[in-house]
Amino acid sequence: METNNIRAASLVMTNERGVANKVSPATWIGLFLSLFAMLVIRYAFVFFVPEMPFAWVILKETLMWVSAAALLVIILRAEYLPLRSIGLGTARWWMSILWGLVIAVVSAAVVGGLAYLTGYGHGPGSAAFEKLPLWLITLIVFRAGVVEELFYRGYAIERLRMIGLGRFWSVTIPLVIFSLGHWSGGAANILIALAAGIILTGFYLWRRDLVANMIGHGLVDFVANVLPKLFS
Repeated sequence: METNNIRAASLVMTNERGVANKVSPATWIGLFLSLFAMLVIRYAFVFFVPEMPFAWVILKETLMWVSAAALLVIILRAEYLPLRSIGLGTARWWMSILWGLVIAVVSAAVVGGLAYLTGYGHGPGSAAFEKLPLWLITLIVFRAGVVEELFYRGYAIERLRMIGLGRFWSVTIPLVIFSLGHWSGGAANILIALAAGIILTGFYLWRRDLVANMIGHGLVDFVANVLPKLFS
């Protein structure tokens, strides 16, 4: 245990101004995974398999989960840092659920309003998504809540601060990449992702509870994509 703590402490040596002098190579790999893995996977499939048959959707989702698992391995086995370093396990489970519900309500109000104003949700991309079986849509929604928050909030924000970036850039870089990553849904989808990202980022900076973010994110997507089908 002492060895791990020493290794963790040596990952980042800071000067008096708090700027990182030494960062583990594993952290750079983790940052690449968190910021770009989903984009590479998503748009590789869009480019090479535009029709996206059922089996390819399963493969795409599997690769995203594998990327998330790889990031967790990096944190625990290469950086030698606890999951608390990315906001996991920082609050009691019931508090995470309560704040997740708050995040979901706030996000649903903002995202729902923007979707209504922009008419988002009626394009060809949405039609293809809606043709998927309900169980798969549910899994995609769950994956989005867990993996996107792990990548763009918990890990990216924390590690960009670790390498020496200030709060502004540590927040802005993941937020911009997260938002532009939704460009296949058009300008409306980018705007909606940006609004949701701002809310989720704000809650993470305030509470530093990644589980609450995952719950809130997942609930919003569930209400928007799964719940209507259950009652249709």
